Formats: sequence, C-alpha cells, structure tokens
Amino acid sequence: MTTPKSSPRVSGVACALAAAVLFGASTPFAKLFVGRVDPVLLAGLLYLGSGCGLAAWRWAGTRIRRRASSEAVLKPADLPWLAGSILSGGIVGPVLLMIGLTATPASSASLLLNLEGVLTAVLAWVVFRENFDRRIALGMAAITAGGVLLSWEGRPEAGLPWGPLAVAGACLAWAIDNNLTRKVSAGDPVLIAALKGLVAGVVNLGVGLARGAEVPDVLTVLSCGAVGLAGYGVSLTFFVLALRTLGTARTGAYFSVAPFVGAAISIPLLGDRPTVGFGLAAALMGVGVWLHLTERHEHEHEHEAMTHDHRHVHDEHHQHEHGPGDPAGEPHSHPHYHPPVWHSHPHYPDIHHRHRH
Repeated sequence: MTTPKSSPRVSGVACALAAAVLFGASTPFAKLFVGRVDPVLLAGLLYLGSGCGLAAWRWAGTRIRRRASSEAVLKPADLPWLAGSILSGGIVGPVLLMIGLTATPASSASLLLNLEGVLTAVLAWVVFRENFDRRIALGMAAITAGGVLLSWEGRPEAGLPWGPLAVAGACLAWAIDNNLTRKVSAGDPVLIAALKGLVAGVVNLGVGLARGAEVPDVLTVLSCGAVGLAGYGVSLTFFVLALRTLGTARTGAYFSVAPFVGAAISIPLLGDRPTVGFGLAAALMGVGVWLHLTERHEHEHEHEAMTHDHRHVHDEHHQHEHGPGDPAGEPHSHPHYHPPVWHSHPHYPDIHHRHRH
C-alpha cells in the first residue's frame, strides 16, 4: 500500500516491471497453444480468462471488505477512451500477435515486442504531447535498431517477413491502447482491465467461432484462461497503476523488459536456439532499456488549478480539506481540488505533471 513517505516513482517502476514480467512470460506459454487452437479463438480465450478472473477477484474483494473500493469510479467521459483502448489493444493486438507467432520463433517474437515501448513513446510524444528527453530518444533508437535486425534475421529470400510484421502490427495496436488507457488511468485499474478482458474476450471468441474454429478440450480452455489472467489481466492492472505515476512513454520504456523475460523462458521451454543476430539484437535492446531506466527529469514547473478524482494519500500534492461525505482513512478516492502551485522536484508525466515544456 502506498504511504505518504513512500516514493511514487519507486512504486510506479515496480508496477511497470511486474506488468512486464507477467506479460513477457505469457508469450512463450501462448506459443504452446499455437497450432492446437485457432489464433483468433486463442486470443478470445486469453482475454476472457483475464476478464472473468479479474471480475471474480473484484467481486470477491468487495464482498470480503464489505465496503466500496478506494479507487475512483469511471465516468461517462472516460468511456470513449476505454472503448478505443479495448478495440486496439484487446481485439486487434492479440489477434495480430497470435498470427505472428505462427510464423515466428517465440524467442524472436518476444524480443521483437520491444517495439511496443518505442511506438508507445513515439505516439505519446508526437500525438499526445508528452515530454521525453534525448536519453529516451536514444534508447528508442537502440531498441528500434535491435527490432529491425531481429525481424530480418535469417530471411534472405524475396518477399516480406509476414510473421514479424504481424508482431510489429500488434505492437502498434498496443501502443495506441497504452496511450488511450492513460486517459482513464485515474480510474479503478482492476475494473479497467476486467472490462477490456470481458469485451475483447467475447468479441474474439465470437469471431473465432464464426470462422469455424473448434473449441478445445476443457483443460486447454482453462490453461489458456490462466495464462490470460496472469499475462493480460494482472499485467494490465499493474500497467495502469504505472501509467498514473510514470506517464505513457516511461511506462512503455520499463515495460520493454517484457520480451527479455519471454525470450529467457522460451529458449528452454520451446527449444528455440539463440543466434549471433539474436544476441546482437538483445544487446541493442538492452542498451535502449538501460537508457530508459536511468533517465532523470527535474525542473521548475507550474501546477494549474484542477479538480479531479483518483486514489490518493495526503502527500505534498494532496493537502486538501475534507467534507462530511468524504471517505475516512487512506488511501481513498473522492473529487478534490488542487490549487495552483510553482515548485521544483524530480517528476514524471503522471496525472499531476502533464504540463508543457
């Protein structure tokens, strides 16, 4: 639990790395089902397992605590952003990944998924105007170079490498998803991840069945659901928590360690053999991730007056009065006002630091 004395950045980094480890581990395990389960149906089972598991967890938690969640509820204005994130990240992305895995070794696909962090940062910078400095740009360049080297490795024949391109397309879909999810990151992360899992799972499952895909045996269905709950549901919950503290580009940068986790697992699990190109790509991506991890951002900045609602404790940015209807205890959520202030401290583009530079 976050306390006023704890470092928000440390908790944000921990959440981002936890999300990366869980998602990275899911890639080689999902590869085990490729060829046995239709790709679209597999995406549906992964997300449906995520949504059902998180919905059950949230319901059980509310029943056990016998009180409302300390997280802020989603508002009508959040729904378009959430719908867009579900479409891009919950439907398009998983299908492209499953298609890409059918033609790409899991270790290579895992490292290629580093492109998600790069594309996430590019969209955050160019489209959503989130700040990131030269160090982040150099890190992205290193990761991109590793991705290009990896995607064309061992394919001198004419034509395009459709497997890696499909994985790259999944990365772009998730990059869009990450930036849209940032818009609703002040809301309940378990609810956000559960809704995405349920909607994306039902849609992908329906499309797969309409295409004539056969439903696998019960054990396979449950196994897919378990992989989806950990690698998609719990991972996304941690990712949303990181978004509110670190911003989109930096969360995506930390999340870039996911492919290394996947590659480390897939080599002994699936018998993939690392090559010289694989090693060079890993080194380039490792340099890029290191540049992201060691970035520091501090300057004088102004907080404009604002009113919003999110889970918080009474730290330096939350010194406000409470009304009789506001919840007691910390952490809690309720609409609260931030007066304008000018100060300097290390910070990232969290929900309180989305100022211009």
